[in-house]
Amino acid sequence: MKGLIKRLLGIAPPPQLANKHLWSIGILAGPSPDALTADPGIRNPVFTRDQVTDISAGFVADPFLLPVNGVWHMFMEVYNRRNKRGEIALATSTDLANWQYRQVVLTEPFHISYPFVFEWQGAYYMVPETHKTRTIRLYRASEFPLKWELVHTLMSGQRFADTTLFRHDNRWWLFTETNPDMKHDTLRLFYADDLMGLWTEHPASPVVAGNPHIARPGGSVAMTAQGPMRFAQDCSPKYGLSVQAFRITTLTTTAYAEQAVVGNPVYAGSGGQAWNAHGMHHVNAHDLGGGRWMAGVDGWQGATASDIAGTG
Repeated sequence: MKGLIKRLLGIAPPPQLANKHLWSIGILAGPSPDALTADPGIRNPVFTRDQVTDISAGFVADPFLLPVNGVWHMFMEVYNRRNKRGEIALATSTDLANWQYRQVVLTEPFHISYPFVFEWQGAYYMVPETHKTRTIRLYRASEFPLKWELVHTLMSGQRFADTTLFRHDNRWWLFTETNPDMKHDTLRLFYADDLMGLWTEHPASPVVAGNPHIARPGGSVAMTAQGPMRFAQDCSPKYGLSVQAFRITTLTTTAYAEQAVVGNPVYAGSGGQAWNAHGMHHVNAHDLGGGRWMAGVDGWQGATASDIAGTG
């Protein structure tokens, strides 16, 4: 109380604002999804909040890229500083180096992020994170890429974080983090024969329990020649530190096994004044053919709370 009175009287300095995560987006390339580096032909970050033109953006993060008719479509979370919620926006590119911002394409009356997008049987779908609703919601593009509509609820009843789907052996598989207290330490695995059908929890689920270093999904599962590779965010002791990779060595409806990639964490902060100085937490890898991979990634540097949440 004494400190507050002193500040009101102008005889004490205001308290320092805590550091926050100022996220931006980059592109990496290389021979394997776990061994990507900066491409000399691409200047990172390729996209920042300053390129968002239709809302006041605090940061951009969680890039998911989808190539359609020679154009790369990058869906991302944009933090709207006015309503203090995440929304989904779009930028496009033909060369991965130069990105044109389009617009916000999906908003809800609650926070949304992690816009996992994919094509299936000629249609385009998105599964954004909607953990505040305690559901996993499936959206379909009614007019790709700008208009999306809710078409199905895959699951409900838990706090689902960063849900990530993939196809393997003619089935759908789904990773999601479910700790109700947001400790980021519980990874569950489900499978289904049909995207909108019955989802069954795997008998080995949770496949990670009590470990915030490797549980929360950190981007799409990469389908390599050696099998699926999943990425996980290291969320301890601080959220958004780095990304670890795991090769899934066994995946059936009765068994699951994985092996950590040598060299973990595979992506982390670069230090100094870099756009990703203090951490990274997302990898969306794509096989370009000919032994070459590319990924949309994100990274952060420290900023004040007003930088992120202000209304300017």
